[in-house]
Amino acid sequence: MRILTKIGRIDIAAAVLLCALSAAIGLLAQTNLTGVWILRVPRTDGTFNESFFELKQDGEAIAGTMLGNRETPIADGSFKDGKLHFVVRVGAAGKQQRETAYDGVLDGGKLQMTQTVPGRDPVKSVAERSTREAANPARLPVPDLRDVRDNGLARTPPMGWNSWNLFAGRVDDKTVRGIADAMVSSGMRDAGYVYVNIDDTWEGARDADGNVTGNLKFPDMKGLADYVHSKGLKIGIYSSPGPKTCAGYEGSYGHEAQDAKTYAAWGFDYLKYDWCSASRMYKDEDMQAVYQKMGDALLASGRPVVFSLCQYGRQDVWKWGPQVGGNLWRTTGDISDRWQSMDMLGFRQLDIATYSQPGHVNDPDMLEIGNGGMNGDEYRTHMSLWSMLSAALLAGNDIRNMSEETKSILMNREVIGIDQDPGVRPVKTVSQQGTAVVLAKELSGGAVAIGLFNRGDQPAEISVNWAAAGLTRAIQARDLWKHEAAAAAGPSFTATVPRHGVVLLRASAR
Repeated sequence: MRILTKIGRIDIAAAVLLCALSAAIGLLAQTNLTGVWILRVPRTDGTFNESFFELKQDGEAIAGTMLGNRETPIADGSFKDGKLHFVVRVGAAGKQQRETAYDGVLDGGKLQMTQTVPGRDPVKSVAERSTREAANPARLPVPDLRDVRDNGLARTPPMGWNSWNLFAGRVDDKTVRGIADAMVSSGMRDAGYVYVNIDDTWEGARDADGNVTGNLKFPDMKGLADYVHSKGLKIGIYSSPGPKTCAGYEGSYGHEAQDAKTYAAWGFDYLKYDWCSASRMYKDEDMQAVYQKMGDALLASGRPVVFSLCQYGRQDVWKWGPQVGGNLWRTTGDISDRWQSMDMLGFRQLDIATYSQPGHVNDPDMLEIGNGGMNGDEYRTHMSLWSMLSAALLAGNDIRNMSEETKSILMNREVIGIDQDPGVRPVKTVSQQGTAVVLAKELSGGAVAIGLFNRGDQPAEISVNWAAAGLTRAIQARDLWKHEAAAAAGPSFTATVPRHGVVLLRASAR
């Protein structure tokens, strides 16, 4: 009996030891943070901003990357006494970088996180274990290349308004309705501005059937579209061929046909389709096929929808934009409301101007006129240059509250007439001497638009030879900003042009 009792005690002790070892191993497994984690930060519109981190733990050291369009390494990582810390720095090394610190406490297999950006209030959220597939879904096959049928829309460059430049993520149903009202009351609609385009951040979650929905800011997309239509206007929407949009909302990846049908059912007339997170799954060489997929889907939806490609001019989009059903395609990065940005993006278009044609035009991004970052002369240059380029005229300001000067620029019908000329003929460089540039564009009926642009920082005298601009006979000319006749005697014309300013003429043979 004593021997059995002793053996029994040994067995019990061994069992206790095994349990302790098992618990220790389990605890160790729980505190090993190696793997992919998803951090979901709630937004006020009922959606979540999702970030994925792939962590690698070695003792108390934490390394890894922030997953996304680009994998960004984390820095200063540690996990000690149940507390996690790391930093993500975004931006080119050696330049000013945006730094975000992440601090977390492991609790029940989840990380209670605090996200801190200098100068902002800390943001609290929860991180849970996830997978790489959730961060970067499997690549879907792309269709074989072929030409998408022309939709017959936008024979002249689209005109309207877009929410992003001024409102960005603050856009909501009330704002869009107010803009539609102002498009009518201000005279913008009658001047030709007909599209009211909602950019990013309208998207909610998909329902049980996979249909995309609006978020709390946009509770009734069909009702909103009906309201805009009731004003004699058209309405546009935004998405991405990737799983997420640029602002991290729901994209159309794997739901292209379904989303096109949804937009049609709601009554939308315009789609801006922004590359963004598509780069997680596709290479740049896939762009044409990826955009072709949505071009086909829009045609199959049964509703006429203007198709606006937005992939920043990569892969020489101007060479294949029409083949995927595109009515316009971005040829640049994002514009900002400052002279240097507008000047650089606008004049960079001259080399590819020949690719614009009726129904299919280059898009150097939206207008900044009236947003306050440039003066009147610079905004008149903006309007003149975009019109000479046959670019879309999509206002980006708050048209509910416009100064008289802003109205006079955006609603100058003589300048709009240059942009909307049905020939959509390419602008040509007549001469360029330093910062003085003279451009010419043939118009229907034999007239020629001539722009004298001063890109310099001082007023300058700029001349144009009529014959060089394409007018070989005696001519008559009109100054489109002064709304008066311009001196046309002799073989040339000379004007003093203010810094960053323009003189825009419409000239023709007598």
